Amino acid sequence: QVQLVESGGGLVQAGGSLRLSCAASGRTFSNYAMGWFRQAPGKEREFVSFIGRSGGTYYADSVKGRFTISRDNAKNTVYLQMNTLKPEDTAVYYCAVHYGGSLYNRLSYNYWGQGTQVSVSS
Repeated sequence: QVQLVESGGGLVQAGGSLRLSCAASGRTFSNYAMGWFRQAPGKEREFVSFIGRSGGTYYADSVKGRFTISRDNAKNTVYLQMNTLKPEDTAVYYCAVHYGGSLYNRLSYNYWGQGTQVSVSS
């Protein structure tokens, strides 16, 4: 069993920045590939970013060049640095553990955090 706790969300003006954190329980965090997803009101949960066990990263086209995913295995934490935020980035952001399959598909993730709200005002 893995427990994930996100933090760092909040309200920010367009053009601003936030850094989300996702703290994981367990002593084998370095063995996990991790992803970030987001869900806006009335929309499906969508892929944002992924980081593999060896540090390889992937991004949705909508955030490429603005968001950066990273991990600190010593702290059992994955981060999402979000710069140049836009109103359309407003959503609840979730981190999750990838267990297999397409990294872009939420069904490939089996443990999820409770989410953290990000709101970007225009």
